[in-house]
Amino acid sequence: MRSTAILMTMLLAAMMAWAQATPPPSPSPAQSGAAPSPNSAAPPPSTAAPTPPPAGSHRVLQAKSQEELKAYQDASALTDPGLMEAAADTFAAKYPTSELRASLYIRAMNLFAQSNNSEKVIVTGRQAIAADPTNPIPLVQVASALAESTRDNDLDREQRLAEAAKDAHAAIDNIDTGLLIPANADQARVDAAKQSILTMAYDTLGTVDMDRNDYGSAVRNLQKAIDENKGNPEAVLYLRLSVAQDKLKDYAQALDSANKAVQYAKDGTQAQNLAKLQQSRLQKLINAGSPPETLPAGTTMPAPQPLPNQSPVPNSPSTPR
Repeated sequence: MRSTAILMTMLLAAMMAWAQATPPPSPSPAQSGAAPSPNSAAPPPSTAAPTPPPAGSHRVLQAKSQEELKAYQDASALTDPGLMEAAADTFAAKYPTSELRASLYIRAMNLFAQSNNSEKVIVTGRQAIAADPTNPIPLVQVASALAESTRDNDLDREQRLAEAAKDAHAAIDNIDTGLLIPANADQARVDAAKQSILTMAYDTLGTVDMDRNDYGSAVRNLQKAIDENKGNPEAVLYLRLSVAQDKLKDYAQALDSANKAVQYAKDGTQAQNLAKLQQSRLQKLINAGSPPETLPAGTTMPAPQPLPNQSPVPNSPSTPR
């Protein structure tokens, strides 16, 4: 499945290392969805005066007590997804009004994503959204997981697709206000992370449109995903776009998109094989002037490579108020 992310693995991994290596001014704002590295000790609490967050990070999450902060740190250090989910549940039950609940559920969601467990991504992501309804990270991850895992014969197919579209739109709408950003965050990296979230959101909307046979809307959303992701071209995005254009009988544009899918696909991948198949049939169509068969019925479009972690600007929670 396509993991929670966002489509820029190396960038997000680099941002994690950077954030951990460069402690923010204390008290540290809690990056929702982030957790301290399991291999490093949590930074000691500080009594320094708060530093105002930069423009766009309108919320600063804080523990209300040293006990709550310690419970958060202990839970967030876990690396097993099942144990992490249980710890998040225990924390939420003990601290039902804590601002840090979403961070732990996003941590569990990311771990389940790494193990390709779509349904658990959805379960824990929904918990994170309930705790923090405007954070685009769980919104886009739940949306993507729903869109990628929903099948035609699912009894709740329409409800899942509707939820996926709703969450993807919410991620887009809250991209500038819902993401918590450390005070010393590098703006270029923050902008790149936002672009990655938007890429994933528009791709999810395009996938939902394809499932609903709304190919005109699919073309528009997939083109937006491609535009957001120009610095990191993704073969699957072009392949999806080609199929949608093909369905609209826009064969010249569909061939151009298929050519780009072949260009950007990695050798030997499913994406490359399907892109070449699509390219070949469109070339025959245009040369012969009569439409050959489309991609075989039941063909499953490959998903972009899963990401190790989706928290674009991780940080540690602040000292208690």
